[in-house]
Amino acid sequence: MKNCEKEMTTATEYAHASFAIDEQGIGTLCIKNAGTLNILGTPVVTSLLDAFSDLKNNQNLRVLILRGDADKAFIAGADIKEMATFDKGQAITFIDLLRQLCEAVRLLPVPVIARIPGWTLGGGLELALACDLRICADNANLGMPEVKVGIPSIIHAALLPRLIGGARASWLLLTGEVVNGRQALDMGLVDAAVPLADLDTHIMQVAAGLAQCGPQVLAQQKRLLREWQNEPLQTSIQNSVREFGDAFETGEPQKYMGQFVKDKQKSKSA
Repeated sequence: MKNCEKEMTTATEYAHASFAIDEQGIGTLCIKNAGTLNILGTPVVTSLLDAFSDLKNNQNLRVLILRGDADKAFIAGADIKEMATFDKGQAITFIDLLRQLCEAVRLLPVPVIARIPGWTLGGGLELALACDLRICADNANLGMPEVKVGIPSIIHAALLPRLIGGARASWLLLTGEVVNGRQALDMGLVDAAVPLADLDTHIMQVAAGLAQCGPQVLAQQKRLLREWQNEPLQTSIQNSVREFGDAFETGEPQKYMGQFVKDKQKSKSA
């Protein structure tokens, strides 16, 4: 796979990221200048925050692919060399910055797909967990090995128990074990695991399908999914009734249902 710089002939450049968008509204944000493993140090995290600040207002964006440069890693974690010198205050400042980045991904109005070709560890996996979909190579390596360097896995590692269950989350977080793409798929950590040679084709197929949906309904569904993580079941069900009604004020049901009916009528008359 070519790296992002070669793929993105027209891009918005940040210090540690490049963004490009195609005619379908499929955007790609590539981490760059972060080493071969796309390590998350303070400058990289700050640059990505700048990018997401712009992306949340991009009216042409329908779906975002988040990736690292080349295929050795998605993100192999936070910068241990930087963290090794922290005191308590510096540690809190750094991890809160990473929290802000994960939240920027989680709260982006459009679906975000994590492209995971290789090593995805610690803070990198936390960022992937903040994405809506995770698609990996079947020989990728994913894990939360923070306990092995004296720190707990925190922030968006909190999503793990509800995603893969308490027992599996406890195993990953306490042992620091690294699993491959197939194992990650089996435990529900990723949504698809394919050969590396097929990774981009598969991701683009998923992205193209999302891009064909109405942006308002995707934003609604993403917001509902976030709310369902926190609300009691009965509250979620009741609020869903209101959201269903709100959808009909966007014009998208009329557009997409109308087209569905026309297509059905054509197929019957053919």
